[in-house]
Amino acid sequence: MTEKNKLSLSVQYADPRLQASITRAKVRRWVRAALFAPAELTVRFVGSEEGRTLNRVYRAKDYATNVLTFAYNEGELLAGDAPTSADIVLCTDVLETEAAAQKKTVEAHAAHLIVHGMLHAQGYAHDDDEQACEMEALETKILSKLGLDDPYLSTAPG
Repeated sequence: MTEKNKLSLSVQYADPRLQASITRAKVRRWVRAALFAPAELTVRFVGSEEGRTLNRVYRAKDYATNVLTFAYNEGELLAGDAPTSADIVLCTDVLETEAAAQKKTVEAHAAHLIVHGMLHAQGYAHDDDEQACEMEALETKILSKLGLDDPYLSTAPG
């Protein structure tokens, strides 16, 4: 394994509903597709209560959201001193609701959210239109390589 591809991955199912369909092997494949440097990651699937609590405590938003990324060493990434270190938290309830509303499979939506979270973990943002366009184009390219459709073609705003 090359140093670029070195990955330490923990997958946690605090909410076990997707454990059989969104397997550790799938999560690893999606993470690797969006990985540009060595990483130490945890991907955690949670229910609405935990998702809402995390969003409220860390982002001051009192609702469960689809994905939260906690990047622990963003400043160090530029210097190349340490592997990407992050937790990516997906809320199962929001994931399933959004997938149904967007007429996507839960698997395709989970892949998109994990790729999205991975990019955030590596310093990408979508705070303005230019950043959003860059990040969305990169997500689309990565998902295409995974054999998945452009997630922005059929999604509703929000």
